[in-house]
Amino acid sequence: MHDTPAYEAETDGIVVRVRPSFLSGQSNPDAGRWVWAYQVEIVNLTGVSVQLMARHWIITDARGQVEDVRGPGVVGEQPVIAPGGSYTYASGCPLTTPSGSMVGSYAMTDSEGRSFDAAIPAFSLDVPGQRRVLN
Repeated sequence: MHDTPAYEAETDGIVVRVRPSFLSGQSNPDAGRWVWAYQVEIVNLTGVSVQLMARHWIITDARGQVEDVRGPGVVGEQPVIAPGGSYTYASGCPLTTPSGSMVGSYAMTDSEGRSFDAAIPAFSLDVPGQRRVLN
């Protein structure tokens, strides 16, 4: 799943790295379905534990159609990440176009009661070897 470089953002000592990967075996271009997996690593560089409470994704396809996705935690979890620790998970995203992008944030709470949003870097979803066309 690492055929593309990692996209990275840091917010208040929380580093979010994302590696997207096109899933040709789950895609069906004839039916207008392209699927990507993405692996996310969240690293806590702070001196206190943090908990990921919620997610917010903005998914945009090549036609400019936007899907706003919000929900508790990630992959059914609200992980606590110790100081110096990390949490990794994988998920996926289907589109009706052969390219698009995702960006977002995680609602975090630290062990001192402070709440903040950690940025998820914008990243491209592109079929390998195809020119990107955004309308």
